[in-house]
Amino acid sequence: MSDLDCKYTVSDIDKIVSYKSWSDRKKIDTLLHIDCTQYANLGMDSTIGEKKNVRTQSRIIYRAIKSIDESKGKLLLDYMDK
Repeated sequence: MSDLDCKYTVSDIDKIVSYKSWSDRKKIDTLLHIDCTQYANLGMDSTIGEKKNVRTQSRIIYRAIKSIDESKGKLLLDYMDK
């Protein structure tokens, strides 16, 4: 995976989680990269709806991470709720 772009999107989460040939670390790194890309694409001109959508998608990503690694996913979700 290139550091400049992310070829995966939120719609690929289930596919990423189900990859048998990928390590858990690679799955989590890819999911976090998707999350990071979403936030990087938000700007000052982003609407409230767009910001809410990114936050909702982050929660979906963190739940997927929790299905791979319970403690890391729980930590991310708990931090999001603060």
